[in-house]
Amino acid sequence: MSKTNTAIESTKVLEAEETEVVSGGKSWKDYVTLAKMGIVTSNLITTFTGLFLASVYTDFQLIQNLHILILTMAGAGLVMAGGCTLNNYIDRDIDHLMERTKERPTVTGNIKPTNVLVAGLIQSAVGIMMLAAVETIAAIIAIVGLVVYVLIYTMWLKRVSTLNTVAGSISGAVPPLIGWAAVDPGLHIYAWLLFSIMFIWQPPHFLALAMKRSHEYKAAGIPMLPVVAGFAMTKRQIVVYVATLLPISLFLYDFGLTYTIAAAVLGLAWLLLGLAGFKMKDDIKWARLMFVYSLNYLTILFVLMVIVHM
Repeated sequence: MSKTNTAIESTKVLEAEETEVVSGGKSWKDYVTLAKMGIVTSNLITTFTGLFLASVYTDFQLIQNLHILILTMAGAGLVMAGGCTLNNYIDRDIDHLMERTKERPTVTGNIKPTNVLVAGLIQSAVGIMMLAAVETIAAIIAIVGLVVYVLIYTMWLKRVSTLNTVAGSISGAVPPLIGWAAVDPGLHIYAWLLFSIMFIWQPPHFLALAMKRSHEYKAAGIPMLPVVAGFAMTKRQIVVYVATLLPISLFLYDFGLTYTIAAAVLGLAWLLLGLAGFKMKDDIKWARLMFVYSLNYLTILFVLMVIVHM
C-alpha cells in the first residue's frame, strides 16, 4: 500500500471518528435496542393493569398518588430493560447464529461487552431501588423475576432443556404482580390470577415463535421444543396451553359480563385457531398466525380489564 493511500485511509478514519464525536454516534440507540423496548412496553401494560386493579379493589386514590404510579412503572421498566440487556450480554456468543439477533449491538461490536454488562446491572439496580422506595414486596418480586430470567433461563435452561420456555414464563408473569404489590403487598387472589394468565399465555406464544424460527434455533444449538421434538409435538403442547388458559381467564368473572364474554370469545377463537393447525399443511403459516393472535389476545385482554373498571 502506498503512502498516499495510507494517508487517504487515515483521513477517512479521522473523519468518521470526528463525525461520531459531533453527532454522539448511535450508542444511545444501541442501548435502547439492547433493552428490547417492545418487550418492555408490552410488559408495562400488564404492570399497569395490576397496579390499576389493585387501586380499584383497595380504594387507593391513584390520581392523588401519582408518585406511586411513576416510580412503579419506571422501576419495573428499568428492571425489565436491565434483564433484557443482560440477556444480550450473555447470549452474544450465539446471537450471531440467528437471523433475528445477528444485528444486535453486542454482535456487531457497536458496544463493548463490558459496557453492556454495566448498563444492564445499573438499569436493574436503579429499577429495584425505585420499586423498593414504593414497596419492598414489589422490589422482591422484581428481583425474583430478574434472577429467574437472567440466571435460570438465559444462563442455564435456554441452552440445555426445552423447559427453558417454562422458566422464562415465570419471569414474564411477574409484571402484574409487581404492579399489584406496589399498592397491595398482600396480593389478592386477583393478582395471582393475572400472574397465572401471563404464565400460561407465554408458552404458546413463544413456542409459536420457536416454530417460525426453528432453523435458527437449531443452528444456534438452542433446544427449543420444535427443534428437539418436532412440530407435531409442539402443536399439541400449544393447544393444551391455550385450552388451559381459557378457563383461567374466566375465573375473573367478577370483572363483569363484558369482560367475561370478551375473554371467552378471545380464548375460544384462539383455541379454534390452534385446533385448525392439525389440518393446515403449512405449519409455519399456522405458527405465524398463532404468534400474531397471541399478541393481540394479551393486549386486548389486559386493556379491557382496565376499561371495565373505569
